[in-house]
Amino acid sequence: MSNQTLRLTETNSADDSKGRTWGLEGNLFWYMTGGCFASVMTLLITFSVAKVSFLGSLVIAAIPLLLTLLYVYGFRQGKPPGYDTDCLDLWIKGSGFGPAAYHQPGHPLKGQHVR
Repeated sequence: MSNQTLRLTETNSADDSKGRTWGLEGNLFWYMTGGCFASVMTLLITFSVAKVSFLGSLVIAAIPLLLTLLYVYGFRQGKPPGYDTDCLDLWIKGSGFGPAAYHQPGHPLKGQHVR
C-alpha cells in the first residue's frame, strides 16, 4: 500500500475585494468625487455667470450631487455587479424570458356560463 497524503495549498480565494475608500466599495469614490465636482461647477456657473441668487444656485447645484448619491447608494453600494445595468434593462425592455402578467390574455372561459 502506498503512503498517500492529502496536499493542501493556499489559494487566497477570499482576496477578491476591490477595496474600500471612505466606506464606498471599489471605484464608487470616483463617482462621488465627480458628483461633488459637478455640483461645485454648477454653483459657480449659476451664481457667477448666470447671476442667479446664491440660495437658488445652491438648490440647482445640489441636483448633480443628489443624483450621484441616488445612483451610488441606490444602485451600486452593496449590490451585486451589474445590478444598475440590469435595472435599466428591465425598465427599458421589460422582463426577459419570464411571463409578464400584464401582457397575458384573459381566461377564455371567464365570464361565461358552462353547462
